[in-house]
Amino acid sequence: MTTATAFIFFLLGLIFGSFFNVVGLRLPKNIPFAADRSICPVCKHQLSWYENIPLLSFFIQHGKCRHCGERISVIYPAIELLTGMLFALAFYIVGLQLEIITALLLISMLMIILVSDLKYMLIPNKVLLFFLPFFIVLRFVVPLSPWWSAAAGAVIGFAIIFIIILISRGAMGAGDMKLFGVVGIVLGMDQILVAFFLSCLLGAAIGMFLLSFKLIDRKQPVPFGPYIAFAVLITYFYGNSLTTWYLNLLI
Repeated sequence: MTTATAFIFFLLGLIFGSFFNVVGLRLPKNIPFAADRSICPVCKHQLSWYENIPLLSFFIQHGKCRHCGERISVIYPAIELLTGMLFALAFYIVGLQLEIITALLLISMLMIILVSDLKYMLIPNKVLLFFLPFFIVLRFVVPLSPWWSAAAGAVIGFAIIFIIILISRGAMGAGDMKLFGVVGIVLGMDQILVAFFLSCLLGAAIGMFLLSFKLIDRKQPVPFGPYIAFAVLITYFYGNSLTTWYLNLLI
């Protein structure tokens, strides 16, 4: 029964992941969601219904556009697959309780931001403002301990990036600052610090890897949103275990 339910969550994640791709691509450019089906960015051919489902399209067409033969970006099917896996993981870890709503909404927000930041280096305010009231209400219904931890987490998350922006004169963006403020409500005052540390660690490690293999140069701007997204997810699901493990190393 547990495996079957997890598979249902996985399928839901695939379906919603396709929608998150659309939101992440269209919302920053104010493209109406009722617009015509997507087109190939190279040959401009309107995509068929199944071609609008990146994961399905990628496998059917062997990673190429069937009209012009150009390679299909692996990012969009990867977002679908990742969303499905994270939805299933949320069920396994959280279970069928009210907190699962918070987990699914957090995953949803971060997947949309992942798409928009990778594509446009932009974290849309509309996305954050849409999810913000849900997180506030859910933290009243399923409060952290202590009860004021969510509010403190929001303030701390916002303040940390605000200070970095002031000191570095814009090394990080206002979108990153607002994102940390929103996820601080979900994680609370302790775990938001873990998420910040992990995002810096991921950013440094992956940045060094990309520089070492000359995939980017030192002056090339790199979106920080994806590092925040993965750090927040790791912290949300495994933050307590990581904190306990780290403290045990110090003892």
